[in-house]
Amino acid sequence: MRGDPCNVENSPRAATGAMAALGLMLAGCVSQRQLVQNKEDMLAASGFTFTPADTPQRQAEMKKLPPHRFVRHERNGKTVYLYADPTTICDCLYVGSEQAYQQYRRLALQKQIADEQLEAAQMNQDASWDWGMWGPMF
Repeated sequence: MRGDPCNVENSPRAATGAMAALGLMLAGCVSQRQLVQNKEDMLAASGFTFTPADTPQRQAEMKKLPPHRFVRHERNGKTVYLYADPTTICDCLYVGSEQAYQQYRRLALQKQIADEQLEAAQMNQDASWDWGMWGPMF
């Protein structure tokens, strides 16, 4: 039956729902990629150096580290921080000093505060929305 709302194959709602689901999936991929890129930008801005894992030996060593996590090491009496990114975005290892790590933490905190302020501003903007014109459904 053509106008049957239970007929999923011909339902405009099903098509719209499928498109919305596809859009959310794609947005999830983009935002995950963007999150990794933002973190890498902050690592570089903090003073971490980046070395590509462009040899089999480097690949093998990088696989010993947890991905996307800081690992603290002592080298020649100094503390260094390693951050392995095995994704196709970078496929590299970031190495930084204690100072670079502390700078990264400051930048991450500043970003978190800015994100929270933006979210609060958006929520305040939503509070001014006039629901009255949309009827009693809400």
